[in-house]
Amino acid sequence: MTLSRLLACVLLLTFPVSAIYAKVDTLDVPSAAMNRTLRTAVVLPQRYKKIKQPLPVLYLLHGGSGSFRDWLTKTPDKTLLQRLADQYKLIIVTPDGDPTSYYFDSPLVKSSQFETFISKELIDKIDNTYRTIQDKKGRLIAGLSMGGHGAMFISSRHPDLYAAAGSMSGVMNINTATWKVPADFAKSRADNFAKLIGPPKDGDAPYPGYTLVTLADKLKANNLPLIFDIGVDDFLIETNRDLHRRLMANKTPHDYTERPGAHTWEYWGNALPYQLLFFSKILQANGALVNDK
Repeated sequence: MTLSRLLACVLLLTFPVSAIYAKVDTLDVPSAAMNRTLRTAVVLPQRYKKIKQPLPVLYLLHGGSGSFRDWLTKTPDKTLLQRLADQYKLIIVTPDGDPTSYYFDSPLVKSSQFETFISKELIDKIDNTYRTIQDKKGRLIAGLSMGGHGAMFISSRHPDLYAAAGSMSGVMNINTATWKVPADFAKSRADNFAKLIGPPKDGDAPYPGYTLVTLADKLKANNLPLIFDIGVDDFLIETNRDLHRRLMANKTPHDYTERPGAHTWEYWGNALPYQLLFFSKILQANGALVNDK
């Protein structure tokens, strides 16, 4: 055994992992809107009990066919969220959004009211359970793929609740004809949207008001800091480029990046720290970053 590996083993024996990294809670969050209870993971900084100030919160949404555990179990670095919570002294909340809800309130399916769940019921539960900054200056929302759509969509509808929003590999147009995917997958998702919202309208954006490329003017009016990124080999890249072009055309400030990668956990594990760096500057400007040195 090398000296460095021996030292690492000694450190692990001396300082248990639970003492090094942030704490993770699992909550059952009741939803009156959907008449059911959903699970949520909550990552607390390791020094949560010693920090006396209220902490900022990042609501981090999972992608399609996923669950509330994804961000904790599928990133290449399984301690990523814990390390980021410790680094920035913030709480990270990863709620369940069902496999294909896309985080809007369905007018047709009562059990799929995720805009209400995320923007009201979940915030109320977190603010009443933990020591949080209970206004928009300390509240963030982001997500990947379906969750990227959800974060941008919900923040566009509730700009009074969030200091900023972010998307990684987000579904910026829920018209599956704009996705570079096999026909059977495109049809299954299109059928899902028809079930949740109703028959599509004609055109490249068949669900106006539900899809980000139709909300560029609202994003401009909201004046909310936005960051979104995508890998150059991602099947959703054209939907992201479309939104970027529309925001450039109407002069909406935003941070947009294309970098190497595809629709993978390797990409998202790399992308999240960049988004937290962006968010931290906004929290700093809002006086919402905790100084715990």
